[in-house]
Amino acid sequence: MSFFSDMQAALEELRAVIGDDIESGEVAAAVQRLTDDGVITLIEQATVLVRGGESLRIAGSGVVAARSTRDAGHGGLAQTRGHRSPVSLIQDLTGTTRADAAKQVRLGEALAENVPALAGDLIDRGTGAVGAASEPVAAPTPVRARPWHAALGDALMTGKLTSAQHDAIYRGLGAPPLLSAGDDGGLEASEASSISADVTAAWETAAGQLIDEAALRTVEELGSAARSIRDVLDPVGADRRFEERFHGRSFRTWTDRDGTRRGAFQFEDEGGAWIEAIIGTALRPRRGGPRFVDSDERTRAADLVADPRSNDQLAYDLIIDVLRAGALADAPTVFGTRQPGIRIVSTTTAHRDAVDGRPAVALLEDSGTSVPGWLVAQHACSVGTRAVIHDEHGNPLDLGREARLYSPKQRIALAIRDGGCRWTGCDRPASYCEAHHIDHWHRDHGKTDIDRGILLCRFHHMQLHHGGWRITRHGDGDFLLHPPDDTPPLALVPRLARRYAFGDLQPPPRRFRPAA
Repeated sequence: MSFFSDMQAALEELRAVIGDDIESGEVAAAVQRLTDDGVITLIEQATVLVRGGESLRIAGSGVVAARSTRDAGHGGLAQTRGHRSPVSLIQDLTGTTRADAAKQVRLGEALAENVPALAGDLIDRGTGAVGAASEPVAAPTPVRARPWHAALGDALMTGKLTSAQHDAIYRGLGAPPLLSAGDDGGLEASEASSISADVTAAWETAAGQLIDEAALRTVEELGSAARSIRDVLDPVGADRRFEERFHGRSFRTWTDRDGTRRGAFQFEDEGGAWIEAIIGTALRPRRGGPRFVDSDERTRAADLVADPRSNDQLAYDLIIDVLRAGALADAPTVFGTRQPGIRIVSTTTAHRDAVDGRPAVALLEDSGTSVPGWLVAQHACSVGTRAVIHDEHGNPLDLGREARLYSPKQRIALAIRDGGCRWTGCDRPASYCEAHHIDHWHRDHGKTDIDRGILLCRFHHMQLHHGGWRITRHGDGDFLLHPPDDTPPLALVPRLARRYAFGDLQPPPRRFRPAA
């Protein structure tokens, strides 16, 4: 179907659901009377209209930006309407925040790069006609090749991606680091061009893979995966970005006009993960942490849940206690449970550093954030390492039916494989999850084996058991989530950062392969 035919079909479906020519003031009441299926249909069809309208607005924002450049001066499109920038004009027209308007312009500019420009074309501002223009927009533009992110723009305009998904992938991958003659030890122009073509092709491949994943992933996971892929493809740039975040670390305090003392952190990767681990360890019972704990910890968890303080107040008191206790803090007294820490996941399939053969990039277990390989070596010196042998799919070895509950070693293996709750769309990290046996322990004589277990957060674990859901797996294939009705099962795909860490990525371009 054509663009407007799709929107017209969605509009007709909405008319059928809530009534034809309903008054604006009656819409809310009409929606309240819908069945559950009717509400879902309404949201789905309204989303088609929203996506279509948004794609048109993005395309228009790109044109506004192109006609409001600094070179246009006071004659630019935004400037002639009293605005300093295209972002200001878009914000005024749409009533959105400045950040949203900036995103519209950014996406519009990226989308405009997809449009092939024909040499000699001029566009009349007043009529939109192509040809001889009395008031041309710009000088003739030569024919240009489609950029690496062209597929993202196509997916946006066809409705396969939302603007938020497009922006997450586009910003996460970033522009590929292209070479020119003389770079990288005096490359010839032809060799630099060939390598740059390989690099661009790698970025195009990554964009295409993420587009295919978009229907099953949250926007946050798409962005995280895009950044991880970028760092795997470009470990040199990953190390530079890590250093930039490290040098940007800061903590400042100030007194506001009411005399309240305030503070603000800007974390580097390891410090931010450490603070999150401290707070997460202490507040896990308040955030839906695992239920299967010993009696002492269960009592402490109950006390914490009943604590009248808010989570923010508890986090503040905790950090103050940690600062006061310092490096000799007694874990049970301060944290109420085990000592928090950071686990870094490094796989043998990761691209290797040319100097000492260590992985160039590793991942923080809970967030999937990529960190330089040298940080792995640093942590190995202070806290040691634990090896987990896995197959090419990331499945750890079978440890047998030793106990009803998964052992700490097995939970480490599950965390490395799953990265957190495997339920579609859930973002809970591994430390907040419980290990679920997909085979019933007594009825099916289920084994406490890695390949028959899966991480689920407390909410989804309870929903599975109490809602009639079940999970199956054939061999080492996908875990399949079966709804309580007769609808087809859903594949519980692993998190993108885990898939790519275990080698599910095209070979890196030559520019980033280790030296022989």
